Amino acid sequence: MIRASGIAGIVLTLAAAFAAATARADITIGGTFSATGPNAAIGAPGKNAMELMPGTIAGQAVKYIALDDAADPSIAVRNMRKFVQEDKVDAIIGSSATPTCLAQSDIAAETKTLFLCLAPIPIRNPWVFSVPQATTIMVEGIVEHMKANGVKTVGFIGFADGWGDQNYDAIVKLGPPAGIKVLTNERYARTDTSVNAQILKILATRPDAVFIGASSTPAALPSQALLDRGYKGKVYHTHGVISPQFLRVGGKGVEGVLAPSGPFPVAEQLPDSSPIKKIALDFKAAYQAKFGPVSPFAGYSYDAYLWLNAAIPVALKKAKPGTVEFRIALRDAVEALRDVAGTQAVYSLTPSNHNGVDRRGRVMVQVENGDFKVIH
Repeated sequence: MIRASGIAGIVLTLAAAFAAATARADITIGGTFSATGPNAAIGAPGKNAMELMPGTIAGQAVKYIALDDAADPSIAVRNMRKFVQEDKVDAIIGSSATPTCLAQSDIAAETKTLFLCLAPIPIRNPWVFSVPQATTIMVEGIVEHMKANGVKTVGFIGFADGWGDQNYDAIVKLGPPAGIKVLTNERYARTDTSVNAQILKILATRPDAVFIGASSTPAALPSQALLDRGYKGKVYHTHGVISPQFLRVGGKGVEGVLAPSGPFPVAEQLPDSSPIKKIALDFKAAYQAKFGPVSPFAGYSYDAYLWLNAAIPVALKKAKPGTVEFRIALRDAVEALRDVAGTQAVYSLTPSNHNGVDRRGRVMVQVENGDFKVIH
């Protein structure tokens, strides 16, 4: 005969087990962002955006876990390990820069965990996707503008890392066929406080334009140095500078510079026919209401959520969250996404294209009176 106390204990044990099973039935999404450090202007908005992601998808509760990697690849890798080993996440969003994302990519494949990177990176394996516009698509816009404006020679200066490499490789590939010769390949670290020596080398070649392959607030440094030396040619930046912080830090040093941009920062200037405009404006309003001035890097983070929002209902038909089977189904569903409108692009992914952005995800802008203005 079982005593009442024993029955109560069994009931409590079963209830606890049921509660634990029910809790783990939730979808768990990890987010690692460079919310502090030299890339904070990029990472902090992405982290903020995670707070605006809805708590349910397809009727399933979603738990979000956000960590800071301070733009340090070793911390970013540690965050990935924690997500996989301790939190048992179903997918990971992040990080905020090319070097950190590259460091994390191999772990995604090793652990069979969907990884939606918030920086442009070369895709190394089937588990890695890149949400922002591919570097070649954006540099293509720069080259087209250079050609239309008579630029024949360009000096390059960029970060001494993967982001600098991507932009240099793109301008070297796309420039010469358009009649544009690349004269220099100068580099600097994200934490450097002077690029005077590099700029003097560039100016010695007398380029028609200068392309700065950098991002966030450190990208303002070469622009300021060019202004200080009276450079009158066109100055181009990457889409990694499209943020209020870049404008604030750069000040007069970035007035008049040109850059490709995703549609989100200039959503108000898009035609009403754009499938991106309403989504971008709605998210921008929500972000501004809670955090103030919005950054495009918040849009990339939210677009990662929109990918998951479209893919999770498909994956749920095949497996339960918290399992390898669900992670595989989720990866497959993301890879099959077609015409998903976000704040920054309309995405259509394939096994050979883990970015899915076309020209609808690019506009050219110029800094005018301390703000980004669409140019045609």
